[in-house]
Amino acid sequence: MSLSALTRVSDNPHDNAPTLIGDSASTQRVRLQIERIGPHFRTVLVRGETGTGKERVARALHARSSRADEQFLLCHASVLAEDPSLLRSMLEKAIQGTLFIAGIEEIPIEAQKGFLRILDQRTGTKLIVSSTQDLRGMAAAGLFRHDLYHRLAIEIPLEPLRRRMEDLPSLAKHFLEKFSIQYERQIEEIAPEAWERLLTHSWPGNVRELENVIHNGVLQCSGTTLNPEDLSLSPSASTAVQSSDLRKAGSTLKLQDVIDQHVLRVLSDCSGNKVRAAEILGISRSTLYRMLEGSSEQRLQPQN
Repeated sequence: MSLSALTRVSDNPHDNAPTLIGDSASTQRVRLQIERIGPHFRTVLVRGETGTGKERVARALHARSSRADEQFLLCHASVLAEDPSLLRSMLEKAIQGTLFIAGIEEIPIEAQKGFLRILDQRTGTKLIVSSTQDLRGMAAAGLFRHDLYHRLAIEIPLEPLRRRMEDLPSLAKHFLEKFSIQYERQIEEIAPEAWERLLTHSWPGNVRELENVIHNGVLQCSGTTLNPEDLSLSPSASTAVQSSDLRKAGSTLKLQDVIDQHVLRVLSDCSGNKVRAAEILGISRSTLYRMLEGSSEQRLQPQN
């Protein structure tokens, strides 16, 4: 099989310009790391669960680097596990650009020595690798070479979506707009009941799962509002969020309490600015006002 059949190449770095969406503390830390190390890195490890956006971070690093106008080459480490000599060819192909190798933990330990030797011999290529595993723990267990791990000295850890749920409204709104434009649909908002489903799902597939759910929802939606029945989420897969700020003492919050507290937190972050809060939540101002009316408004008042 040819090298081109095993890799993906982006010759134009401005295609699919990478943007990290969300304002959680962890997302802001990742943005800051990219800004700081992007212009100067030689080798970087991006670590996170499947679907957390490792390739997007890699593209953002490339776009921030001095090689942003050169090509960005992608390959999965399983290819190298079958034929380690391909690494040299890929490094040569990506010369002066960036090579992104996904799933570095899949290279067998017996093949890692040759991998390390080729890395040390490279000249101009910048290297980004990703992993879903704790490589330090694997090294301690004898499953990953210590010297190879230490070559990956700069690490960017990505939090799973369930630990940064404050990013979900911005992400959902982004995907809704993206796919509404792509499929020429006039979908303007997400119904409050649909937000409940989204905000209480455990998201084992992380941002990629959210993107797929919104994508399928846009395809199934027949009106201007994305409703719960448009979301391909199994009820058995949804669970009340278990983070400390979404629990009452001694009890699990009801679904309505979860979404109410989320709205309250966003309003607080926006200093009470309902226009900005509605924008972040991905709903219209009129929908937010309806959520704040009557008994809902009482529920959303801070408790002393």
